[in-house]
Amino acid sequence: MGNGALSGAVVVVAGAGGPAGRAALLRLAEAGATVVGADNDPERLAEAVDAARYGAGGAAVTGEPVDLLDLDSTRDWAQRVEKDFGRIDGVVHLVGGWRGSETFIKTSLDDWDFLELLLVKTVQHTSLAFFEALQRSELGRYVLISASGATKPTAGNAAYAAAKAAAEAWTLALADAFRKAGGAEGPTSAAAILVVKALVHDAMRADRPNAKFAGFTDVKDLAEAIAGVWEKSAQEVNGQRLWLTEKP
Repeated sequence: MGNGALSGAVVVVAGAGGPAGRAALLRLAEAGATVVGADNDPERLAEAVDAARYGAGGAAVTGEPVDLLDLDSTRDWAQRVEKDFGRIDGVVHLVGGWRGSETFIKTSLDDWDFLELLLVKTVQHTSLAFFEALQRSELGRYVLISASGATKPTAGNAAYAAAKAAAEAWTLALADAFRKAGGAEGPTSAAAILVVKALVHDAMRADRPNAKFAGFTDVKDLAEAIAGVWEKSAQEVNGQRLWLTEKP
């Protein structure tokens, strides 16, 4: 794995224990990166790390349970990663969650409280904690996974779409910070948004063999797109929404 496209890079994956996180850990490891995962479920994280190590032929993949809802804990984690590995070249934000309602008027604001924590606070905390390390890297990338619903919300998805839109706005502000830090020569680090309609993986297909999953993005294709963010210059991807599904 030493001669991969990300050889020598250190990439952090937040929300590494889910299907998308598993795919990202494996793909980034295959590209040669040292990958550091975090999840709030230690058992799920350990399984994901082991699978990525095995799948990538013993690649450098580690994991640590981290409370990303606590800013101090997230900052401590960022400092440990940089101290242990000497650099941080990327943060991939895959912390997810969904709640919806039958109609707009039936929306529960408890859903907003739940989604604001998972989809917005974790973006705020990881971006603040890792900004300086990413800016120090000549490969620095912050990658947010968002949903097309943030651009065209539906009545029953008000809380989810609003949270995703807030996360996108925060990430675009991060991109502007990278732009300003780069000065006249342009940004050397970047924040980008990958937009999907929804995600699908093998277990979902097995559970619903007759479902079409139209417009959904397979987690393996998402992982490929994540790795591809490093194949373009910081100026090309900074502040960009990169669509993996049709624009609504």
